[in-house]
This record gives sequence, C-alpha cells and structure tokens, in this order.
Amino acid sequence: MDFNVKKLASDAGVFFTRAVQFTEEKLGQAEKTELDPHLENLITRADGTKNWTEKILRQTEVLLQPNPSARIEEYIYDKLDKKLPSKATNAELLGQYMLEAANDFGPVTPYGSTLITVGEYQKRLGGAEREFLHTSATTFLTPLRNFLEGDWRTISKERRLLENRRLDLDICKARLKKAKQAEAKAAAAPDFQETRPRNYVLSASASAVRSEHELRVAQTEFDRQAEVTRLLLEGISSTHLNHLRCLHDFAEAQATYYAQCHHYMQDLQRELNRCANAVGAPLPPAAVCPNPVSSAFLSGQSSPGATVSTSSGQRPSTLAMEQTQLPVTGARKAKVLYDYDAHDSSELSLLADELITVYTVPGMDPDWLIGERGNEKGKVPVTYLELLS
Repeated sequence: MDFNVKKLASDAGVFFTRAVQFTEEKLGQAEKTELDPHLENLITRADGTKNWTEKILRQTEVLLQPNPSARIEEYIYDKLDKKLPSKATNAELLGQYMLEAANDFGPVTPYGSTLITVGEYQKRLGGAEREFLHTSATTFLTPLRNFLEGDWRTISKERRLLENRRLDLDICKARLKKAKQAEAKAAAAPDFQETRPRNYVLSASASAVRSEHELRVAQTEFDRQAEVTRLLLEGISSTHLNHLRCLHDFAEAQATYYAQCHHYMQDLQRELNRCANAVGAPLPPAAVCPNPVSSAFLSGQSSPGATVSTSSGQRPSTLAMEQTQLPVTGARKAKVLYDYDAHDSSELSLLADELITVYTVPGMDPDWLIGERGNEKGKVPVTYLELLS
C-alpha cells in the first residue's frame, strides 16, 4: 500500500488551519472575505432551485405512486441499475377480477355481461394510467433527478472548493498582517545591547515578503475558482428553461390521460345504457356519472336554459341533421387533438391534427358539438378538440 506520510501530515495541517480560521470567523475574531454580490445572488438562486426541485420531485412521485412501499422498491431497483418488473395497475387488476367473476357467474347473465363490459373498460383505464406514468417518469421525473444527481453535485463540489480557497485567502491575509506587525516591531525595537543579531530585522522582513507572495497566489486561486463557480451557477438559467419544457410535457401528458379517461367513461355509459335499454330497464339518472367537463370549456356556446341530457343512451340514435333546422350558435374552427372513431351514424369520425368547423344547437349536450368537414357532418366530443379563436 502506497502511503505518503508527508502528504497526509500536510493535508492534516491545512485542514486544521482552515478549521481554526472558520471557527474564528464564526466567533467574530477573524476577518472574512465577502463574495461578490452577483455571485451571492447566484448562490441564493441556485439553493432555491435545488430545494424546490427536491420538493416538486418528491411530491410528483407521491402523486404518481401513492404507495410508499412501491416507491421504495422503485428506488432500490434504480440504485441497483436494474429494470423494475412490469406490474399491472390497480385498474387493470380490477378489470381482470371482474372478467374472472363474470366467467364464474356466467357471461350470458345480465350481471355477468355487465361485469365483462365494465371490466374491459377498467383495463383500458389501467392501460391509459400505465402510459401516463411512463410518460411522466421519462419526460418530467428523470430530468429533475438528473439535475439533482448530476449538475447540482458538480455545483456543490465547486462551491466547497471555493469556500476552501476563501479560507486559504483569509489565512494568508492574517499571516501577512502578523508579519507586517512583526516587521514594524523589529524595526522599531532596540538592538538589545548587541545580544540579538541584526538579522532579526531581516528575518521579519523576509517573512513579510513570503507572506505577500502567498497572499498573491491565494488571491489568484480564489479568483479563478470564483469564476468557475460563477459560470456553473449562471447555468441555472438553462436548467430553468429545461425544467419549463419538462413541465409543459408533464401537463400535456396529464391532459391526454384525463381526456382518455373521460372518453372511456363516456363510452362505458353508452354501453351500460344500451344494455339496460335492451333488457327494458334503463339506468336511473343517479347511476350515470356526472359531466366532468366544465361548461366554460365551450366558451359560452351553450344556450342558457338548454336542457342537457345525462347520457348519450337517452338521445336518438340519429339526429337527421340534414332535416334539422335548429338555429346554429357560435360556429368556429377547431383542431382535432386525437383520432376518434364514430360509434354510430350520428357521429363524425376524426383524425388528429385536422381542422373542422364546429358549432352547437340549443338543447344539445355540452359534451358534444356538431362538426362539419366538407359535406360530412356529425356529433364530435368536445374533449377531442382544441377550439380556435
């Protein structure tokens, strides 16, 4: 084992002198070199970025995975650099249990067939949740972790080095101050009746010169390290821009996920009402999920006092739009966000990114609009559209 005793002793001496300087500064017994105000502001901004990034990261992890045991398992697999085994989401498990129960009770019975219908949609909801979790982890959580475990560690290392250079600088300043005082005292003191050699004054002067040289070296190293640290801290602005893009991606992933869930639940309501009507027992209004879309989303297009039906199953199968002469309200352009397949002849199939004309008519369900594309016309779901001004 290569063990350098001299280097160890030197490092221990440097550590001790820095500790003494730091303690004296805290006790107000030594002077402290203050950093540049701009650098201090950058440090404060960086600390705030680090602290808030940690809080946002932790709370987002809780939002995406409320189970603490599962989060611990994910953390362990991540640290071991191993891929986490794929697991079914809670909705997927629920859907699977419903399908198995339907097979047990009989798939042709009303209860069994309904379990199959609801179970299939629960599995679809679970699939949408899985995609949302994967997208959020990739586009939002990973960049935040990379900042904390990469860029911030580099910044912290350079800041610790800057603090050591500052302590060394203040130590050299203190040494030079003592050397100057000793030089002045030696020059003003009597010759002690020739009992002390005359090189006493020369020795004090040489000590002051050496201290001045050490101070210049320490100042140069401090300035160089301050510049390196400043450049790293100014990079926090780029970090904010990167996190801003990630935040937009996260919000878009959330919007897509909730829109998919809303669409699936609307389809499930139609299926349940269709099945209930087939057996002559329509669902009561209380059994239908409330409308989760705010009427403000339509920008006030719905006419006041219009009667809104609670489920699509209670609407006619076709609108006979060519013969309908109801007044049109608020015609405008809309961009299609996702593909949509029409479920019956009253609806209009959509392709993502195409532009269509949409409007509403009095008494129409606020979840739907009338869409026109050339000579084609039909109902389209609001959640699949971005209304343009």
